[in-house]
Amino acid sequence: MVEKACRRCRYITDENVCPNCKSTDLSEDFSGLVIIFDPKNSIVAKSMKIEAKGRYAIKVR
Repeated sequence: MVEKACRRCRYITDENVCPNCKSTDLSEDFSGLVIIFDPKNSIVAKSMKIEAKGRYAIKVR
């Protein structure tokens, strides 16, 4: 199982389609990891423009 990050929303998944935004533009080349539990009250989620909880890459190449 290889994890990939979506280039559009930075969501980390092991699928071939992003379950968050339905994009197929995924990359295995990403760095950093942020786990968002409560996107409505998270300053990090707001600064990264994340609206759904989950695991996100900080940088996707």
